[in-house]
Amino acid sequence: MAEVAVPAPRLHARRTRSWPVTLSLLSAPLLWLLLFFLLPIGIVGAHSVGAVRLFPTDHGLGLDAWRHFFAGGSIYLGLFWKSVRMSVTASFICVALAYPVAYFLALVVRKRKYVLLLLIIAPFLTSFLLRVLAWKVILGDQGVVNSFLSSTGLRSADHPISWLLYSQFAVILVLAYVWVPFVALPIFVTLENLDRSLLEAASDLGASRWKIFWKITFPMSLPGVVAAFIFVFIPTIGEFVTPLLVGGTKGFMYGNAISDLFLNGLDWRTGSVLAVFLLAVVATLIALFGRFLQPKRLVAD
Repeated sequence: MAEVAVPAPRLHARRTRSWPVTLSLLSAPLLWLLLFFLLPIGIVGAHSVGAVRLFPTDHGLGLDAWRHFFAGGSIYLGLFWKSVRMSVTASFICVALAYPVAYFLALVVRKRKYVLLLLIIAPFLTSFLLRVLAWKVILGDQGVVNSFLSSTGLRSADHPISWLLYSQFAVILVLAYVWVPFVALPIFVTLENLDRSLLEAASDLGASRWKIFWKITFPMSLPGVVAAFIFVFIPTIGEFVTPLLVGGTKGFMYGNAISDLFLNGLDWRTGSVLAVFLLAVVATLIALFGRFLQPKRLVAD
């Protein structure tokens, strides 16, 4: 059947009439985004340079807070790099643990793979605080681990392993525990959409399973791996709840500093600087990952 061509003036008029409808549908979410996202960010950014004074004791316009933040002996800048190291470590652990799970579900399991995936994710739909607090029971001085070691005679009850809790180890462990199931999702989707004919062709040509994995499967799953890494790294770099519960002073992170500066009323100007800096870093990372780590480019490389 031949297609009926729509005259250009009529098509232009139809598009012109659709604009008010589109604008009316988008007005409410755009207004919400403006009032509760862009406007607060603008206020925080303006307060960091003194353009907005929230308290009578605030100083005038200036970059003193920023100069102090970037100073050579800045505590907060060192704390930021500490948080980066912890987030990178947690991200690598999550990807290393999630990849075998995603591989098993996507390429090994034949039936009910989505049911198994749901069973893996389901326990993590419970309260986040309850799951984190449960680790305090497991890792504490009188917790499950130390009680087991003392009952088996491997460790004295008077000398428990103290670094299991309130340490960087505890923070990284709990972050990995929280994020592993969700990290498996982008890797699973990438492996699920993998062209199986390539694997069959490589096998017919005599390639071993190990060689097929490193030459075909893993390179083609890199988009999912990168997405999984970003999925963990971006939110954990500003994490403050987990370090607050299981980190103690040794597991103190950048997000805890921002929280303390605002909630305890210590220094809102410095807190604004830290928040704007973190927001700029996250936005830059998202832009870089989106620009240079596109799926087609990863596969082509």
